[in-house]
Amino acid sequence: MPAFAIAPNRLQWRHDHHVLTVEPWGADSVRVRAAPGQIHSGLPGALAYGVAPRTNCLVVEHGDHATLVNGLITVRVDTVDGRVTATRTDTGQELLREEPPHFWWPGARNFDAAGAGLYRIEQRFAAYDDERFYGLGQRGHGRFDQKGLVLDLVQRNGEVTIPFTVSSRGYGFLWNNPAVGRVELAANATRWVADRARQIDYWLTTAENPAGIMAHYADATGHAPTFPRWASGLWQSKLRYRDQEEILEVAREYRRRDLPLSALVVDYLHWRRVGDWDFDPRDWPDPAAMADELREAGIELVVSVWPTLSPMSANFVAMREAGHLVTDDNGAVLHAAWPDTDEPDTHIGVAFYDATNPDARDALWERLDDHYHKRGIRTFWLDACEPEMQPTAPHHLRYHLGAGHEVANLYPREHAQGVYEHLRAAGEDEPLTLIRSAWAGSQRYGAALWSGDIPTTFAALQASVRAGLNVAMSGIPWWTTDIGGFHGGDPDDEAFRELMVRWFQFAVFCPILRLHGHREPRTFSGPVGTGGGPNELWSYGPDAEQAMTRALHLRERLRPYLHEHLAQRNGLPLMRPLLLEFPDDPVSWTVEDQFLFGPDLLVAPVTEPGARTREVYLPAGAKWSHHQREGGPTSHSGGAWITVDAPLDTIPLFVRVP
Repeated sequence: MPAFAIAPNRLQWRHDHHVLTVEPWGADSVRVRAAPGQIHSGLPGALAYGVAPRTNCLVVEHGDHATLVNGLITVRVDTVDGRVTATRTDTGQELLREEPPHFWWPGARNFDAAGAGLYRIEQRFAAYDDERFYGLGQRGHGRFDQKGLVLDLVQRNGEVTIPFTVSSRGYGFLWNNPAVGRVELAANATRWVADRARQIDYWLTTAENPAGIMAHYADATGHAPTFPRWASGLWQSKLRYRDQEEILEVAREYRRRDLPLSALVVDYLHWRRVGDWDFDPRDWPDPAAMADELREAGIELVVSVWPTLSPMSANFVAMREAGHLVTDDNGAVLHAAWPDTDEPDTHIGVAFYDATNPDARDALWERLDDHYHKRGIRTFWLDACEPEMQPTAPHHLRYHLGAGHEVANLYPREHAQGVYEHLRAAGEDEPLTLIRSAWAGSQRYGAALWSGDIPTTFAALQASVRAGLNVAMSGIPWWTTDIGGFHGGDPDDEAFRELMVRWFQFAVFCPILRLHGHREPRTFSGPVGTGGGPNELWSYGPDAEQAMTRALHLRERLRPYLHEHLAQRNGLPLMRPLLLEFPDDPVSWTVEDQFLFGPDLLVAPVTEPGARTREVYLPAGAKWSHHQREGGPTSHSGGAWITVDAPLDTIPLFVRVP
């Protein structure tokens, strides 16, 4: 017979081998776990606390059901089948409801045994026709609302899995499970699937508005640390600066042109062999002097670090023998092909250090400290940290924390955690790492996500605006793109120059402003880029340079405002979809191509080629001042669409009137 076990801060339901627990987990929030046999504690996940935060709640058994009430959220568990329904305590509004696909079997929660204590798991909820879903990491599909989509829960270049969503029904949902799988936001059901896992584990919250949901999520998974002052200026990067003199000359040219610059980036292949985690002295004879010269000029030196090791590298044997490498089911450690630096046309198999192993993270840091940090480098670009080992499927891998299909999505977060914690221990107060992948909770380790290797098209710019807004709704407040896209782009092509200007204007209103790309003429070793054309501010002709310089100076004026709002520990991102500030305005939930920069600046990027006007929605509930290039500001009431001029050197920008 089904039975409840009631405790002061815990509701448990059991029927035969199936057990379900509901616990309060922060204000207006609950954690729900279900499994065959028993609930497992201590499994890898996103919640920042080892035990449930103390929250007084009410747990009552009512005969045909039991309820747990924690502030604004009430969870009902039916006696007969253990079905879960969540409602608002104050209004009774249904937030979400488990719903099985069939009257007999399977149920809303399904466990198919896969051996070794693992299961293929499905968790199914009812679908609501008018529901909208935001967040869920970074995707290239070009949509903000993701209702109707199927999303793979796996890490890929440019496709970042963060399994947290904010629903228009007034709840936030975290799938607290790093397993490979998918989420289906269909018309007939919402279904979360883990290919291999030990239990269902999700966290559910509600609040008065979406901003409150974001605050609860940050409290549960961790707040971002202090954003470094230097990081809000221009980052200059390309694929790639080949030697020390070239990168120093770029810095000197910025000074000669009196252009503000905050960071210069050394990309990959600065090593002799991947996995040396060191400069090749033939091209970089004195990295410490290079870092010193740049810092004296107010420029941070950022260096690319890959999690990859060539068997010919200085660290491969030691890390293999210490058990610090990811293996496959048979113990093999070589998972992908990579060009050897000395013989770039020769591709060899490479290994990946195991970021889920604390000892391996320590070993990596020893190398980073000796070869970079002690030379004055304190900021790292953690590239390819999905990790990028296609075509090896995660299912065949073995990590320190478990089988690949059970824990693979954790890798980028653990990688960022290791570098962050060691930088803090080394005395760095404000660590920041630029990363290509992330998972829930990455924000608490100073991780700044970027869009990955994306096309150089206006369509990619349009998709990037929406991707950035979904990253913001995923609890990652630090984000950026490759301005102009990554794959190609001819600096002498007028059409591409227009794209660069429009993309740069958009990036001025991203948390990080970063020039990067693989420009024409490009060189390759197989599929791997080994060199490319210029990508500096002056590389795109005088008109584009003038327009981007104007935008850069605007960014410089906005930097104090940026830091003011990034410093507020309220869980709100700097890039804010309109719905975060104007949840009572129905139109604000549908606008996908404009956003607020902090609470007061409304940004409408121009994302169509040749466009010189822009239709803009002004959210209801505020008055807006449009700052034009000529004629002074004009005032507008909210709740209306207007069309404004958008010449090539201008991005439509509105200020909320107090």
